[in-house]
Amino acid sequence: MYRFLLSRQWVILTLLALLLIPAMVWLGFWQMDRHDQRVARNDLIASSLEAEPVPMAELSAPETGPDPDDRYRPATATGVYAADHEVLVRQRTNGDGAMGYHVLTPLVPDDGPAVLVNRGWVAAGQDLTRAPDVPPPPSGEVTVTGRLMADETTGNTGVRERSGLPEGMTMLINSEQRAADLGQPMLGGYLDLTETVPPDPADPALELVPEPDHTGIGAHFAYAVQWWLFAAGVPVGWVLLLRRDVNDRRAAEPADAGGTGKPAEVRPRSEEPTPVGGQPT
Repeated sequence: MYRFLLSRQWVILTLLALLLIPAMVWLGFWQMDRHDQRVARNDLIASSLEAEPVPMAELSAPETGPDPDDRYRPATATGVYAADHEVLVRQRTNGDGAMGYHVLTPLVPDDGPAVLVNRGWVAAGQDLTRAPDVPPPPSGEVTVTGRLMADETTGNTGVRERSGLPEGMTMLINSEQRAADLGQPMLGGYLDLTETVPPDPADPALELVPEPDHTGIGAHFAYAVQWWLFAAGVPVGWVLLLRRDVNDRRAAEPADAGGTGKPAEVRPRSEEPTPVGGQPT
């Protein structure tokens, strides 16, 4: 009855099911791993934001950058803004999703490495080949506080540097690039500005970079359960198809001749009974 399972159609169907089950199980664990990463990131951000501010020089060094566990921590730096080396980072959005630029300005202390400060967001103008009007940084010595961030690279952002950009524009927030432009060492990483002391009353404030979200966990857990349900449904579907095929084959068999479970016997025409009169029908 089940020899049809060796047919080409059923062999392919069975092999496909055997491949789908482990693939879907793996996809479920992959989504669960992403869920765990998101939860760990949220915990890191929450604990970092609650920490007391410390000098950035205690958390970072030139060309090395901050420890991954120190990301998002409040850090401070004191110096004078080098406005002549300010650059704009292209293709950045604000909290409402509007396109514009992030404004990067080096902060140079009396001694020690400089600090790269992301002063905030400014809207793009009509002409994308020209920089929009950017409020100047405060003059004189200031102390800034900001969230400590790791340098952006083509590897961790997927953004690639482009040639032919207008002067004073870049694609990445990277302290090594800005240190080369400034001509002096710079602490690895950068600060997303949150506060300036003393504030400059003549300085129209840029739109500060919003605090990173650390409450949402996404739908990765639901996706993991979904993939595992799909994996469990594959053998169920295989069995249902098998039962339907068996029932169809049984229904296609010849009718029972006498209730014995055997097909009715078909006599040759020459063996059919001859009616009275001697003439076959």
